[in-house]
Amino acid sequence: MTGSRRFKRIAATLSRRQPDLTVAMENVHKTRNLGALARTCDAVGVGVIHAIAEDPADVKLGHKTAGGTEKWIAVRHHRTISAAYAGFRHSGFTILAADVGPGTVDFRGVDYTVPVVIVFGSELDGLSGAASANAHGRIHIPLMGMVESLNVSVAAGIILFEAARQREQAGLYASCRIGEEEYTRLLFEWLHPAVARYCRARGRPYPSLDDNGEIHEPISGNRREGIEYLASAHREH
Repeated sequence: MTGSRRFKRIAATLSRRQPDLTVAMENVHKTRNLGALARTCDAVGVGVIHAIAEDPADVKLGHKTAGGTEKWIAVRHHRTISAAYAGFRHSGFTILAADVGPGTVDFRGVDYTVPVVIVFGSELDGLSGAASANAHGRIHIPLMGMVESLNVSVAAGIILFEAARQREQAGLYASCRIGEEEYTRLLFEWLHPAVARYCRARGRPYPSLDDNGEIHEPISGNRREGIEYLASAHREH
């Protein structure tokens, strides 16, 4: 992909990100499930997913299962369901637990155009009682066969594409919904990851970009740092 095409694709992807639509997975214990979830999230414009697990090592996205989306998706770690839910409520999200059994409603009857987080349980244990009881609502996917539940990544895909359908009809993909500061930061980090790492390691601000996404502002500092900076930029191409 040429530099111009890559820039246009990245800019278009960022402009369709939905900052008020996200998912959470409780009791993550298989990184491949988190990776599969990340691929679906990227496809519908979800840029941040939440992983609830005691061990931070369980929340890493592997390149193989994530299909490369680890470069485009941020994972936020929470140790407990109570901590995660407190953060969601503080941010104004409606919490929907993907569940089964009495008290659940058909996932197609829910409004996903409001700020919403969809919570999924692990393949092994499903949702905990706390995750289910403390959600604002519980949703299910109607099944017509003998199985009682779907693979978590399949269930997530079904629900998220319904959310995307509603949001597209409501025009929520038509214009950029990320704040200008975050958009500018992400655009630079996606276009120039090596230079971004260089700047962060040295506490330097990102240089500005031209209309084609190319760096046109020289970095300040001594000659040696300038050479290292140029080397970082060269490695990206």
